[in-house]
Amino acid sequence: MRLLLTSGGVTNPSIHEALVDLLGKPIADCTALCIPTAQWGHPMCGPASVRGFVSGEPPWLMSSLGWKSVGVLELTALPSIGEQRWVPWVREADVLLVDGGDATYLCHWLRQSGLADLLPSLPETVWVGVSAGSMVMTPRIGADFVEWPSAPDDRTLGVVDFSIFPHLDVFPQNTMADAERWATDIGGPAYALDDQTAIVVTDDTVKVVSEGQWKLFGS
Repeated sequence: MRLLLTSGGVTNPSIHEALVDLLGKPIADCTALCIPTAQWGHPMCGPASVRGFVSGEPPWLMSSLGWKSVGVLELTALPSIGEQRWVPWVREADVLLVDGGDATYLCHWLRQSGLADLLPSLPETVWVGVSAGSMVMTPRIGADFVEWPSAPDDRTLGVVDFSIFPHLDVFPQNTMADAERWATDIGGPAYALDDQTAIVVTDDTVKVVSEGQWKLFGS
């Protein structure tokens, strides 16, 4: 897959340009599926925030970027309807818009639904993650970001070899000092990103796109 791993979404022209480059065609020619599943695992999220993400209301905006079409893919429903229905939906989509919430909950349902197993067969599909939707692609998220009570630990999919500390300086507990302590526990390559920053991953290439602040730890 082609990955656009953001903290706050497509929040500025630089990230927007990176998204169009990954798609290889205008947004107006692309079909999108939005995945709100991570929100159900976080105590601060619920029906109103899920609706906001799906409808593209501020501050989410992801589904309202001007796509040719937008659909909703709820991972918790997929095991009950069978792969013969949902796999074609995913294969036909140009982009998966994956919202934040709890990354361990999202990881659980990516595996339970079967979507995690399908991802390696989607080399042209673009994954746009927001917060937990980005963190789920990393090996670990750190104990501070685990909000789902049933999470066995802080491990996630490990598609990339670095971890992500999102929302730098957005919340009182997300300062650079907090990120530095978090990175010490992670013990591997890790990025702290503010909401004006994203990481682009294509094949073995990793590039930071930013109109804000970020820092790489453990390089």
